[in-house]
Amino acid sequence: MGGHIDLYIDLASLYSYIALIQVLKTQDILKQHSVEVEIHPVLLGAINAGSGNKPPWVLPAKAIHSAYDSSRSLRSVGLADVSAPGDLFEAGKTQLPLRALHYIKTHHPTPVYYRAWRQLFHVFWTVHRPPNTPELLREALSADDGKGGKRLFAAAEVDAIVDAAGQVEYKNVLRQTTETALKRGAFGTPWLWVTNAETKESEPFFGSDRWHHVYEFLGLPYQAVAVLAPGAEKSKI
Repeated sequence: MGGHIDLYIDLASLYSYIALIQVLKTQDILKQHSVEVEIHPVLLGAINAGSGNKPPWVLPAKAIHSAYDSSRSLRSVGLADVSAPGDLFEAGKTQLPLRALHYIKTHHPTPVYYRAWRQLFHVFWTVHRPPNTPELLREALSADDGKGGKRLFAAAEVDAIVDAAGQVEYKNVLRQTTETALKRGAFGTPWLWVTNAETKESEPFFGSDRWHHVYEFLGLPYQAVAVLAPGAEKSKI
């Protein structure tokens, strides 16, 4: 038992947001099973281009279905007041905040890195201020955490993060990480590359609704979805 999950996500991906919330809820239990999760910022637009995929909303049938599916998926993780921030093609130019997240990942503790993801997803999908310019990125990183006014980063830390996001080093890191996801078969996000510690085998998984397959692959105990007999108490997701 045990293993490693490489999770590739982008701020412009709603289902990446959902996957992040799922990881935040399960990370402690996964650690008890000796499973580590590592989150990698990748550029979804480049993955679509590199794999030949297209965003689901450009196909009318998928766009209609997405309205139902996204609502169900958001409810399942307790996310509310979430909607697309206008033109997703334009908002999806998330290179700057993704580079910033790479910097945060290497210069701050993992819990801070995860909270930064949560904050940037929030400003993207709820506040509708995609942090794709230095000014908006600075605004997002300078905001308090909504719990008593405590800020995630000090002013000097925000300066360092925004500065690093414009440097060649982190441009290269984002490009290399995106290329790694593509080499591992990615055609969208969230993309998972899962390694079983016992067998040393790795397999790819796509989407925020494949965790039961991930757990099965890792040999973890999990509870499967089951229909109940009439009169039984209805189970919540």
